[in-house]
Amino acid sequence: MMDLFDDPVEGENSPEFSVTELSGAIKRVIEGEFGHVRIKGEVGRVSRPRSGHIYLDLKDDKSVINGVIWKGVASRLQTQPEEGMEVVATGRVTTFGGQSKYQIVIEDIKPAGMGALMALLEKRKAMLSAEGLFDPALKRPLPYLPEVIGVVTSPSGAVIRDILHRLRDRFPRKVLIWPVAVQGAKCAPEVVRAIEGFNAMTIGGAMPRPDLLIVARGGGSVEDLWGFNEETVARAAAASDIPLISAVGHETDTTLIDFVSDRRAPTPTAAAELAVPVRLELMALLDQQAARMSGALSGGLQRRSQRLQDLSRALPRLDTLLDGPRQRLDTTGARLGPALMSGVQRRKVRLADAAGGLRPATMQRMIGAERRRFEGLSARLRPALERAVTVKADRFKAGAGRFDPHSAVEEMASHRETLDAVAKRIVDRGQSNIDTARHKIEAMDRLRLTLGYEATLTRGYAVVRGDGDVVTTKAAAGKAQALEIQFADGKIEVGGKATGTRKASSKPADQGSLF
Repeated sequence: MMDLFDDPVEGENSPEFSVTELSGAIKRVIEGEFGHVRIKGEVGRVSRPRSGHIYLDLKDDKSVINGVIWKGVASRLQTQPEEGMEVVATGRVTTFGGQSKYQIVIEDIKPAGMGALMALLEKRKAMLSAEGLFDPALKRPLPYLPEVIGVVTSPSGAVIRDILHRLRDRFPRKVLIWPVAVQGAKCAPEVVRAIEGFNAMTIGGAMPRPDLLIVARGGGSVEDLWGFNEETVARAAAASDIPLISAVGHETDTTLIDFVSDRRAPTPTAAAELAVPVRLELMALLDQQAARMSGALSGGLQRRSQRLQDLSRALPRLDTLLDGPRQRLDTTGARLGPALMSGVQRRKVRLADAAGGLRPATMQRMIGAERRRFEGLSARLRPALERAVTVKADRFKAGAGRFDPHSAVEEMASHRETLDAVAKRIVDRGQSNIDTARHKIEAMDRLRLTLGYEATLTRGYAVVRGDGDVVTTKAAAGKAQALEIQFADGKIEVGGKATGTRKASSKPADQGSLF
């Protein structure tokens, strides 16, 4: 095949290539010329479609080159690219014939030095702080004595041994360990899954849900601890319903999870100390409290016993209290028998006297007389009731015959018309009286304005007052210390301190003072 870039022979027609052939030739030239390269620049636009690939721009102050990170490579990266991050990307330059552009297929990408990492950390910290994830009001208190403690750390490091040893010394508790990678690309997603997994456990289930979480790791460089600076880890810790202690690195190491956790421990051992109290100290405290309680109880009983004894000495003896009632009981019991016999005898006498006046014949006569009187009244009652019913029935029929409903309705309608006419006349007369009174008042008001001196002022006249009094002569005006002249639109003072034009006074003036 003829080389695409050879010059055509003079005098022959130029060769024709398809678009695909030309695009493939350019691709081979670029890939063969550059191969693997390392590019330093700033990450511009970052796109993460659902396919899992990452598309981004690498730029400096003059140029931009497109980059792509395939899904398999993106999942293994220790540091995910973010817009504004300064990075060093390693990959191969190739072309994309579908859009006639060249790009770099990135196989590894790292921040360009410690400054880039710290700048990225400060950017994330400012963003999360603006969202309120660092607010102290969101931090929850730690349980005083958790039953189960969940630890998120590497199971093979010295961290978990230090935590278990410290818990065993202070107060043994149940510990659930969720093994995770504490550095590298797998660190952040595994820590996030651990925190969310502990929160997803059922309270009181077969695997008990922890009452407290500890996220721990030993010391290391910024790169080693970077997994705990990922935004996903910080958000998972902030969203945890279980109180969380962060113990990442040594005391001088600070990561994003420290700001969103409920408590920060300088070391994993200190986290265990924050998680549980000292059992021996609690037992000593309980012994002290029990001793104090026993002493207070026994002292209280002794004081009450002594007070009861003191009060009992002031009380009289039992025999002394009962001597009087016993004597009264004996005296009353001695009088009871004769009194009962006397009462029975008196009642027997009264019964005999009452029974002596009763005779069967007398009772029979009385009953017979009452029976005859009752029979006579009952014989007279029936005719009287019949006559009363007959009279009232006749009276009702006579009244019903005179009653005519139609006449009553017509009479009611007539009375209503009369009432309406009277009401209309009353309303008309009242309105007429009001109109008459209004006209009289208006006429009197016009008369008042006509006779008042204010109307005269509008025709060019004025009122002169000297020292507060109305001046009617030249001599009086000459004697006054100050003169006040009232016009239709206000007053002015002459001879004293001028006050300018003021609103006309409503006080009436003497009609003789007009000029």
